Amino acid sequence: MKSYVRNMQITGLSISLLLFTLIGCDREQVEVLDDSTSVNASQLQASDESELILEEMINIGDDIYAADELSFTNGKSYNTGFLPSCALVTSVIDGNSKETKIDFGTGCELPNGNVLGGILIFNSVKDTDLATKTVLLTMENFSFNSVQIEGGATIVRNRSNTAGNPNSEINFSFKGIWPNDIVRNIEGNRTREWIEGYGSGDWGDNVILINGESNFTTANNEILNKKITIPLRREWSCRFIVSGTLEVVFEGLNYSLDFGNGSCDSKGILTKPDGTSEEIALIRFRR
Repeated sequence: MKSYVRNMQITGLSISLLLFTLIGCDREQVEVLDDSTSVNASQLQASDESELILEEMINIGDDIYAADELSFTNGKSYNTGFLPSCALVTSVIDGNSKETKIDFGTGCELPNGNVLGGILIFNSVKDTDLATKTVLLTMENFSFNSVQIEGGATIVRNRSNTAGNPNSEINFSFKGIWPNDIVRNIEGNRTREWIEGYGSGDWGDNVILINGESNFTTANNEILNKKITIPLRREWSCRFIVSGTLEVVFEGLNYSLDFGNGSCDSKGILTKPDGTSEEIALIRFRR
């Protein structure tokens, strides 16, 4: 286990938040889907980037709360190396409430190249020993790779489900404003089960299974309804979803997006309403 002392600033830059450049995520780009199809590559890529932003915000909360829970349970301090030293963490307790702010300043670069700015705010009761805790996520002037993010989420954290794993139920609604002033919206629900790595003291072995449904509104106000039919597997050591299947409904037509068999790459197989399939790239912000 790695120990740490958390004051007003996290130290110890082992940070590994998705350190893909060192662990060798496959960045091979494959041919994108022809824009002549009803659901095109740019829509799916923008939708997937929105999902990444959501995932990373929730991951940050998971890391903060897990460190508190494990420190309380085991009497030791935990630092998983998930956040860099440029992320200033402060907590204020008022009665039975606790507010934790993670301030990324005007630009806090993570080792994977993602740059976060502004403040994420997590509010909950202060009782660390609760089996179930409701957390409210809000933000101030928050940005992710120059995408301005507005909105929030309600997170119900369960320290142990029937399988003995931590899991969260999330309802969210966010608006993203891309640098070219294109606005996109995403709202829906998620269930996340932390199936590997909890309590190890190292972010790199964390694995999450994701279920849920969401609506993504494109820049042209088109709506993609996305429902997870086979749980999506997210390994924190990779920025991509490595397996699982989405059902995508667009203008009454059903598509299926298969993320593969566990490889860390940007590839997905899109099956169209006529039964034909095509390989696409879900790049999650170009490097």
